[in-house]
Amino acid sequence: MAMAACAPAAHPSPVATTTVDLPRSYRFEPAAIVITLGSTVTWTNSDNFTNSVQLDGDPAPGTVIVPGESTVRTFAEPGTFAYLCAFHPQDMHGTVLVTTAPGSETP
Repeated sequence: MAMAACAPAAHPSPVATTTVDLPRSYRFEPAAIVITLGSTVTWTNSDNFTNSVQLDGDPAPGTVIVPGESTVRTFAEPGTFAYLCAFHPQDMHGTVLVTTAPGSETP
């Protein structure tokens, strides 16, 4: 039983949703989501602090989200897109898996 507590945490399975909350805890909830091609994801900052959403490798700057505000992004190509909060990169990470077919977990 003690060994199980020492095992590395498994990556969460993506949740089929187009909404991500930034609750009061320096995290994205859910951290991993799956959407279909062409869907728009909405991130809402429910925290007391300003956060951001920045896609890894995207040359465009991330979007700053003040408390109570939201930002959206439409995904026009399949793949796995990692993102983070530029203000809290040590704690806040997430992924969007964009699939070509509903219910599929492969791009």
